[in-house]
Amino acid sequence: MSETQLMVTGEKRMRRLAEPAPIGSSHGVRRVGRVFGYAALIVAAIALLAPFAWMLLSSLKTSNEVFSAPIVWWPETFVWQNYLDIWSKSGMLIWIRNTLLLAVVVTFLQVLTGSFAAYGFSRMRFPGRDVLFLAYIGTIAVPWQSYMIPQFILLSNLKVSNTLWAIILIQAFGAFGVFLMKQYYETIPEELSEAARLDGLSEYGIWRRIMIPLSVPAIASLTLLTFVNTWNDYLGPLIYLRNPDLWTIQLGLKSFVSNLFDTNYALLFAGLCISVVPIAIIFMLGQKYFVEGIATSGMKG
Repeated sequence: MSETQLMVTGEKRMRRLAEPAPIGSSHGVRRVGRVFGYAALIVAAIALLAPFAWMLLSSLKTSNEVFSAPIVWWPETFVWQNYLDIWSKSGMLIWIRNTLLLAVVVTFLQVLTGSFAAYGFSRMRFPGRDVLFLAYIGTIAVPWQSYMIPQFILLSNLKVSNTLWAIILIQAFGAFGVFLMKQYYETIPEELSEAARLDGLSEYGIWRRIMIPLSVPAIASLTLLTFVNTWNDYLGPLIYLRNPDLWTIQLGLKSFVSNLFDTNYALLFAGLCISVVPIAIIFMLGQKYFVEGIATSGMKG
């Protein structure tokens, strides 16, 4: 083929590439698929947010109007008094104090123990390390209901039942936190630890001065997950906390429901809305780090 023929052939190919894509091409299919994808996400978002919207609007209704038939979404009169009554007619302040104390202490201990154990599994070399790690992570698959009775007997014998210490002791250590932090630590170059050892830094110093500052996204993710789980925990406090002065917000709100026909549901929904506020604030503040930590923890270094 001569040089002229090659140039003509090349020009034809360029024209074909420059021509607009025909209707029904892959580009059009992708655009239609994107539209349907967004529509599906909008429908899913509405389905998820509808119960929260109903709870919020119900907290501003009268008690008889909450379960009226047919369902009335928008209250005829906004009863803001419900949010004042929930503080004056219940121990909401005590419940929030107990729940916040447990959530903060348990979260701190989970992050501390989880990050420290994860450093040992990811950076230390010792016989049986991988087997021990798999055995420890395997406890995630064991449901708490299968061992909560012997655990209750043990804590009762230790004289910590019916105290906040019981909840702290059973939740201060978690295999999921170790797994999450170990996965993130493995994305940090080993050369940093080697250089620190050459400079005379101990393993404790490497963990505290190098690994912790570099793992802020993973710590933020573990903090958020642990705080939310502890704040929303119902079964643990129900089993161990019998004194009303030790009740968490979940147990306190449950006390509103004496029976199906003698419950002020408007007041109950007002308390539920208040209980959601701390979780929403924490998630909004740590959303960036949470997403980054979850995404990065699934990568191998």
